[in-house]
Amino acid sequence: MLASETVNARLTVTVLELPASSGEPARMLEIVDRALSQGPRSDLVLLPEQSLVGYVSPRGDFDLRRHAEAMDGPTARACATLAKKHAVNLVTPLVLQEGRSFFNAMVAHGPNGARLFHYAKRHPWLPETWAAPGLEPMPVVALNGVKVTIAICYDGHFLEEEAADVLRASDLLLFPSAWVDREDSRTPLLEGLARRFDIFVANANWGPGVVRVPGQGGSTIFDRDGRRIATVAPGQLRGDAVCGTRDAL
Repeated sequence: MLASETVNARLTVTVLELPASSGEPARMLEIVDRALSQGPRSDLVLLPEQSLVGYVSPRGDFDLRRHAEAMDGPTARACATLAKKHAVNLVTPLVLQEGRSFFNAMVAHGPNGARLFHYAKRHPWLPETWAAPGLEPMPVVALNGVKVTIAICYDGHFLEEEAADVLRASDLLLFPSAWVDREDSRTPLLEGLARRFDIFVANANWGPGVVRVPGQGGSTIFDRDGRRIATVAPGQLRGDAVCGTRDAL
């Protein structure tokens, strides 16, 4: 866990809704590069869960071990380069291999390209039989004075029980997802977390692409009252909002 405090207690946060892809990380990073080049400047950018290699193939294959890399592998290095190019805190997915174990992970790189933190999903969803549960707690990192933490998709169902203290100590929850449901259970879950823990929630969800399932789309940033302050419209890529500490907004 690394932290840096500054007097500015606000962050401009961007959620990118990348379309579902399969085995095309270079192309997806080109989309991210264009989105950051064309839109307003952001302090922190969040990508959806496993949106670089694809959460599941069009054939229904959930096993992502063929895409696995070490923490300093080529995908992570490319993300670090992109963070430095755009002078942004960039939070991206990674199929992480450590020894004989594989993890559904997110990695953050700062504006100088240095790694800020990583987090491995503690509760892989049922089809993610390839992924071991992450053992480390959710990190809390101060960016521009705003305390940021992270959980991934299915983790959200366990946060009240397992991470209440972390949420109360944080200003912003990053929530990358590849959500699947026929009725929208994601919105009430995140609205409830925002209100209950007095925290901003930034959700970057996968969008329709080579895989189309119910639950895609609708990436949203919620304020502390659970109100939507930015939502990615269908066919668009990004949503932007200002998040901050409890005394800054």
